[in-house]
Amino acid sequence: MLAYGLLAFGLSAVLAMVTWGVVSQYLTEQREQSAKFVTEDNAAALRFGLYGPPKPCQPAREHVECPTPTLQDGVTPMEVLNSLPSTDAAASMLYLDNHWYALTGQPSDLPPDMIQAAVAGTASQRRIQVGGQPVLAVAVPMGIKGDAFFEWHPLGALDETLRTLKYTLIAAAVATTLIGLAVGRLASTVALRPLAELAGVADAVARGKLDARLPAENDKDLGGLARSFNQTAADLERRVAADARFAGDVSHELRTPLMTMLNSMQLIQNHRDELPDAVREPVELLGDDLDRFRRLVIDLLEISRDDGGDRGSREIVRIADLVRAAADAAAGREVTEVEHEAEGLTLQADKRRLERVVANLVENAEDHAGGCKGVGVRTGGLGVVITVDDAGPGIAVEDRARIFERFGRGETSGRGRGVGLGLAIVARHVQWHHGTIHVTERPGGGARFVIELPAKTS
Repeated sequence: MLAYGLLAFGLSAVLAMVTWGVVSQYLTEQREQSAKFVTEDNAAALRFGLYGPPKPCQPAREHVECPTPTLQDGVTPMEVLNSLPSTDAAASMLYLDNHWYALTGQPSDLPPDMIQAAVAGTASQRRIQVGGQPVLAVAVPMGIKGDAFFEWHPLGALDETLRTLKYTLIAAAVATTLIGLAVGRLASTVALRPLAELAGVADAVARGKLDARLPAENDKDLGGLARSFNQTAADLERRVAADARFAGDVSHELRTPLMTMLNSMQLIQNHRDELPDAVREPVELLGDDLDRFRRLVIDLLEISRDDGGDRGSREIVRIADLVRAAADAAAGREVTEVEHEAEGLTLQADKRRLERVVANLVENAEDHAGGCKGVGVRTGGLGVVITVDDAGPGIAVEDRARIFERFGRGETSGRGRGVGLGLAIVARHVQWHHGTIHVTERPGGGARFVIELPAKTS
């Protein structure tokens, strides 16, 4: 776009300067010639009126001059000046026999050297200022030594014409530059549209929409790139689907032995007092690992369900009631505080997914961040804002985006003991509801997870 604009500006500037130079020079020369011809014609008419028709003169001897013409009887210079035809001259002045005769204008406004040259027999013209106005002064000898005729012609109309021409050329140059910028913008948009589509589809794939494809496979320029990208995206989609099926199959297969182990562990823990002291600690460690194993299997099932294309089902839910039930159940106590204005907010949601979002955040705070300090529901943002506060050391700024990735654990914040899937599931489910999630610092210390969802009042 900048290149088109600079090219248009350069061409229009060169064209404007050339046009200005040619036209202004032409108009000025035409005006000067017209003034000169008019002044010469008036001088000839004045000479005829003063002296009559010219008489032929052939001296009888060499170095003998013809007699000087004399004024006609009954003729005065002012009468002849008055009889001159009307022209555009602003002033006419006659210098005759060392006397000035003028209808308008002051001889004192004429340059002295111009007067001397005209009296000496040399015609001239010059641009001067009279009363603050530009005029063209023209001096013509009368043909009799010592006599001269002067006129000045106004140049205001010429200057106004040139000024209008200058402004017009500047406006045309500016308009041409803007048109060049617009054409450049249009050309760049057309040229880069396929790349913009590629960037958009690539971003969609990166956000998990693996079925996104480029429609430009038949484009003569980008067809090969589009086909390669679509093939890569299709292979990725198949690989992710296969991995999801594998994770789901493995998780389903693990559920039966896991339930057996959990039931057995529960039975052992019910008889914990009967166990020898040396066995109790290993049993407790085994119980903790089995609980982590259970959560891992549940998370893998959840991830595989999403990756496998589970679209879920939407229904109208009261957000305050759902958050209160899920958060209090996950924490084992009342931790939810709902703003009065948020009590009536509803959302087209998948209850299972939304409950899992709240439960995961509360469990994450309980197990890895010193306990849940509170869950808040208020109006704002996209419609409703849900906050989950914990009592941990907080999350480092460099970890705040990474913790929402799969197996991305905040090592610097003391959250490294988790399997790294809970927050990834939270982010996926929030995105499924067209919401956003981010983490900040809680006033007083700890982390605050902030969820915004597009809710409305029922």
